Amino acid sequence: MKPPRAFFQPLAIGAPAPYAALPVRTERMIHFVPPHMEKVRAKVPQLISQVDVVLGNLEDAIPADAKEAARAGFVQMGQENDFGDTGLWVRINCLNSPWVLDDLMTIVPALKDKLDVIMLPKVEGAWDIHYLDQLLAQLEARAGVTKPILIHAILETAQGVKNVEEIAAASPRMQGMSLGPADLAASRGMKTTRVGGGHPGYKVLADADPASPDAPRAAYQQDLWHYTLARMVDACQTYGLKAFYGPFGDFSDTAACEAQFRNAFLMGCAGAWTLHPTQIDIAKRVFSPDADEVAFAKRILEAMPDGTGAVMIDGKMQDDATWKQAKVIVDLARQVAARDPQLADVYGL
Repeated sequence: MKPPRAFFQPLAIGAPAPYAALPVRTERMIHFVPPHMEKVRAKVPQLISQVDVVLGNLEDAIPADAKEAARAGFVQMGQENDFGDTGLWVRINCLNSPWVLDDLMTIVPALKDKLDVIMLPKVEGAWDIHYLDQLLAQLEARAGVTKPILIHAILETAQGVKNVEEIAAASPRMQGMSLGPADLAASRGMKTTRVGGGHPGYKVLADADPASPDAPRAAYQQDLWHYTLARMVDACQTYGLKAFYGPFGDFSDTAACEAQFRNAFLMGCAGAWTLHPTQIDIAKRVFSPDADEVAFAKRILEAMPDGTGAVMIDGKMQDDATWKQAKVIVDLARQVAARDPQLADVYGL
């Protein structure tokens, strides 16, 4: 492990100094775009104002014979558009693929400071982050990049989950992590073909009625991803990173998508992937705090300006612990309001 004084030093002569803290950004949805498709790229100018992050996808879902077209399309998409406050991310191919070096060698010098984050698939341990960290520093120095490009890890293997804390602590470039349920299910040998969400076979049964032991018993579906999501959130929050729910593959089931996103929000996630236009508004609604919650949180902060002591509000005791909870909600509301002026009016900020 690097000594503390060396942790925030550039890894190459001429590379920008790493961030000591993440830039404050609203990132409720990471919207995936297949950049090899010209008709989809043509919609990016309108998309920029609708989402918090536009991500060019070069990995899964891009056919092998379209990898080079996707890479070139992403560069074109990045160069031709002004993204303003909207994040520009790219998901490169995994480190053991034949395309990843060309992805990095092409994209970094072409987009330079326009590129905010590189999403790295199938991260297994800190060594994957160290490799990309060093390579990015060299490419930044050569290309004259002035702000560090951040790294976002996808947690989608059993080994990656096992090493989640080490991954989170691996580099000051770390922006956050996403849950990758499909590849993780395969890595674990889980018996599901669903991409995110629950499974009707993963459930608990209510106790049998002693008066009618043979009567049907109530069943309650459980969340396959609760354990992994909680581990990822804890690791990210420990090291000042952001946790994200990954893909929800059933575009037709918007109710289940919203429920899964809301569970992730309540557990501490900052946002989720959106793979289809119908999921954008879901993510925007779910990962923006509820107006009534914001109003109540503001009352707590106003009643306890210094965050100490205890007060009663609407018959409920509030103390320093609930003050901290309220501050999380109000701080998020301020970030969201800065991004969406209409929500600033709703929140009274």
